[in-house]
Amino acid sequence: MSSTVSRVRAAYARIEAVDRPEIWIDLRPRAEVEAEARAIDERVAAGEHLPLAGRLFAAKGNIDVHGLPTTAGCPAYAYEPRADAPAVARLRAAGAVALGTTNLDQFATGLVGTRSPHGAVRNAIDPTRISGGSSSGSAVAVALGIVDLALGTDTAGSGRIPAAFNGIVGLKPTRGLVPTAGVVPACASIDCVTVFARTLPEAEQALSYLAAPPDRPLPALPQRAPGPWRIAVPPLDQLGELDEGWAEAYEETVSRLAATGALIRPIDLTPFTEAAAMLYEGAFVAERYTAVGPFIDKLISSGGEGLDPTVAGIITRARDIPAHRLFTDQERLAALRTRALAELADADALLLPTAPGHPTLAEVAADPLGANARLGRFTNSTNLFDLAAVAVPAGEVHGLPFGVMLIGPAFTDDRLATIARTLEPRVSLAVVGAHLTGQPLNPQLLALGAVLERTTTTAPAYRFYALPTTPPKPGLVHVDEDGAAIEAEVWTLPPEGLGRLLATLPRPMTLGNVELADGTSTPGFLCEPSALTGAEDITRYGGWRNFLSQE
Repeated sequence: MSSTVSRVRAAYARIEAVDRPEIWIDLRPRAEVEAEARAIDERVAAGEHLPLAGRLFAAKGNIDVHGLPTTAGCPAYAYEPRADAPAVARLRAAGAVALGTTNLDQFATGLVGTRSPHGAVRNAIDPTRISGGSSSGSAVAVALGIVDLALGTDTAGSGRIPAAFNGIVGLKPTRGLVPTAGVVPACASIDCVTVFARTLPEAEQALSYLAAPPDRPLPALPQRAPGPWRIAVPPLDQLGELDEGWAEAYEETVSRLAATGALIRPIDLTPFTEAAAMLYEGAFVAERYTAVGPFIDKLISSGGEGLDPTVAGIITRARDIPAHRLFTDQERLAALRTRALAELADADALLLPTAPGHPTLAEVAADPLGANARLGRFTNSTNLFDLAAVAVPAGEVHGLPFGVMLIGPAFTDDRLATIARTLEPRVSLAVVGAHLTGQPLNPQLLALGAVLERTTTTAPAYRFYALPTTPPKPGLVHVDEDGAAIEAEVWTLPPEGLGRLLATLPRPMTLGNVELADGTSTPGFLCEPSALTGAEDITRYGGWRNFLSQE
């Protein structure tokens, strides 16, 4: 069975197994998706380069997917898009296959994931808690292993809060890097298309195909002085009330960054939190009325069927905000942004908890506006200040995911991801052959987010053989006597990346503990002894690269 088709079949089986119908607004028919997957595999077999072949994705229900209605979580708003949104089209052009559109806080108005006529999207780990919104269905579809990637949007934090609550990665790129054409606007001037994935390398790879040349001139970024990463961290008392255990988890994350050599320096968070409060409490919410307000007014006049009352209330109240208040708020926001950027100064990133806490469904139902306002304390200001951000897992508190985000100036997306990689849990892997730097299979490691830690040798307890494979690769076998030290590289990569690598590892290769010259051991590639019949013993060369250079 071809790889993409088998992945599609596994996804539909997973959809049935998890029994979470609230994730989806519309699923494509399975036969249609399998036919598309089969065509992808045929194109790859014919030699076409499709870097995302085999990857499945979902799109938030306010993003156009040709062949499915775009509803923005409101059935009465539905329209049939004439084409994919550019973000969807670019993933498809790279070989990814769309499964369907996902549930959201109606009209992307909320950070909770409960404001939908399709039902509240429950958290992937604890169904009594919210999934976070508004990109709720997209995040949970990734977290439950149904899809590899999902598109969301982020105006106030919707591409980051759900990532934190479900233990996955959320990339919120610089505004304009991913086109918002084909997206039902929330606040058009600050909306961003975002990507969810289970690992940072997967999210980065997807973003590399989603991104386009900026639609505005690049700003003159300050030249970065040499030295360790400089991370801005506010004092705990400026974070406000956090859930039990979250302050300790945040401090632990700061310590982990410091342990990597990063320089931690203080920052006054006040301009960020003051601007965050303005997003809904100020005049900027009027842009939400511009987007869909007249439609909501008309729907209310005919009975309001399918409207979420909290969403309708937020948007209709924005209709009456006077114009002069917008100009006042714009002036105040400009002053706050100047202060915020001065606070960041030479810092490479600001580190914050993604959210101050993780409420239950019942808590949000009891206070929908208050709960939502609290959740946006750290995320609301990011797009108002035209900043980039990445949200990543940073451990657990009481068995639930705890997440942090790194925020930096526009167009520092790559820098933020590089810093975030230092927070990922990683495992070591020793390689001795075709996965070495510069060898044919090394790109497999790089695509999984692997980073070269060091070059060393094994303990003198191995024999080394050239196997008759394509591409050529060696076999490493542990022996009790007459062994030798063999050149090795030790790489680190995310645990899930190692799992994906092992799933494609062909016989006679196996994974086992490799003893290194310093007396430690680490997982590494070994060879089944049964495969050595007729293989050339190349132990005398001391390593694969030495052997190849002698041929």
